[in-house]
Amino acid sequence: MEETTMFDTTVYPFDARGVAKRFRHAAIFGALEALADGETMRFVNDHDPLPLLEQIRQRYGRQVGIAYIAREPGNIVIDFSVQVGEATAADAGAGSAAGSCGGGNGCGCSGG
Repeated sequence: MEETTMFDTTVYPFDARGVAKRFRHAAIFGALEALADGETMRFVNDHDPLPLLEQIRQRYGRQVGIAYIAREPGNIVIDFSVQVGEATAADAGAGSAAGSCGGGNGCGCSGG
């Protein structure tokens, strides 16, 4: 018998501790951009990545949800969830919180 849940999400692990520091942010952004709507990346790190979180908020706005799973010294676990549909509806007519319109129609903003 197959079990289904009301919220069928896929969670992909991303352990930043194994990525060279000079490549970390690029690898994280690449992984986030590879996620489909409704998918989640479970990020693991040895320190709280506050500058990275601010970069994600600026770059993706409401399109990427951020939720701490564990926040202890030496053990940080954060779920990054892609929520494209919700972000589009929330931002319609109001402009994006991140200052990005998505770059469509040749607008010239930096959000594309």
